[in-house]
Amino acid sequence: MADPPSPTAPPPRAGTEHRSLRRPVPYRFERDALAADLHRRFDGLAPGEETDTEVGVAGRLRLVRPQGRLAFATLDDPSGQVQLFARAGITEDFEQFGKLAIGDWVGARGRVVKTRRGELSVLVERWELLALARRGFGDKWRGVSDTETLLRHRELDLWVGDRTREVLVLRSQVLAALRRALWDRGFLEVETPVLHPIPGGATARPFVTHHRALDLDLYLRIAPELYLKRLVVGGLERVFELGRVFRNEGISPRHNPEFTMLELYLAYADYQDLLGLTEQLVAEVTRAVLGRTTLEVHGRTLDLAPPWRRATMAELVSEALGRPLDVHSPRPVLEEAARGLGLVPEPSWGPGKLLLELYEKAVEPTIVGPLAVLDHPVEVSPLARRHREDPELTERFEVVVAGRELANGFSELTDPEDQRARFEAQARAREAGDEEAMAVDEDYLWALELGLPPTAGLGLGVDRFVMLLADASHIREVIAFPTLRPEAPGA
Repeated sequence: MADPPSPTAPPPRAGTEHRSLRRPVPYRFERDALAADLHRRFDGLAPGEETDTEVGVAGRLRLVRPQGRLAFATLDDPSGQVQLFARAGITEDFEQFGKLAIGDWVGARGRVVKTRRGELSVLVERWELLALARRGFGDKWRGVSDTETLLRHRELDLWVGDRTREVLVLRSQVLAALRRALWDRGFLEVETPVLHPIPGGATARPFVTHHRALDLDLYLRIAPELYLKRLVVGGLERVFELGRVFRNEGISPRHNPEFTMLELYLAYADYQDLLGLTEQLVAEVTRAVLGRTTLEVHGRTLDLAPPWRRATMAELVSEALGRPLDVHSPRPVLEEAARGLGLVPEPSWGPGKLLLELYEKAVEPTIVGPLAVLDHPVEVSPLARRHREDPELTERFEVVVAGRELANGFSELTDPEDQRARFEAQARAREAGDEEAMAVDEDYLWALELGLPPTAGLGLGVDRFVMLLADASHIREVIAFPTLRPEAPGA
């Protein structure tokens, strides 16, 4: 059967004879066996051997071969495949069975047998049509080659190939392992609002919506950070949230406008404590999912077992550019270095922003890792606590693996006066046209005035973590339904 010619509208199945299937669709079907279980129990049967074991199987048909008074179909279920063997005189509505086609959902009951050719099969006695596929499917061998069709229709992608199913299973395992690891460490899972009255918790452009009853503009959250820290103020000393966040940014191999983030907060800890916990979490989850901490990423072997290399941002920039540079370097020197990399410094960039731009241009893409990049400038870290040895830096780290940021953590800023000053600096940048800058969050400042104990907080990108473990090159590979531009009408 040919591939669908249109990305969004595969044609109805060819052949009017298929329309003669006149069987009622049941409300349920009692499946009591999976293909993998049948193979495990009965693969040892000799060719032509039959059993008295009756089973009920169900799934989608991947192949149908009518042959006169016999018909064969390959049934696909979540565990694997098994053959359905229909025979005139034994199988009810045998002629109708022979009119089934690729993509139909079928439930069948019968005895387990081995055909003379050695194929483990269910000798169908009774069967039910569970769903009729009214659109064409690519078959197992030719598949569907149009990538956009597969991205827009994951339901098709999941059937014609195994990769997407394997990645989504992996993603589920990662989420489960993260939860287990945190529960075992005494963390409490919480949920915080998705609709925020002001954008906060990260520097990013938000999505805006409107609440009619309150006549109020609200923002889809760009991070749950400020609400989670308010819970720590309230006495919940170890909290985490696994949830969707939304950023009105471009789409790239590393970015999707909605993605999944793990955020956790740990009282009485600093960023060094948190970095140790991050190493443990990543290694533990990787081992739980893959059975090892080593993995292949774009042809390179990486080991996520701790300890990871640590280096400051200034050290890495100096190493890459061959001369000492840091946040205290004269601005003209930093601007010259930026121009040498093809960057065009903006007047609003201070030394901290310039150092960050140098790092992101010259260093981050080259990192194999895992590497913890330490001590980011205050200018680009509005929620992190100032470094105890240099007030122009913060106690912050980013974990980078294979050229991508995987996690971001820091000692949290607990001083409400310092936090207000940084919010106000962000607000001035926002008024000057920076749509990613934060606003002043008075509710959060009110909470800080109640007292936030020394606390460390982490954000880990779940999608990028799954990309790493699946060796995926694009974030859309690990999201069931990535954001795509709508098709033009009639396409």
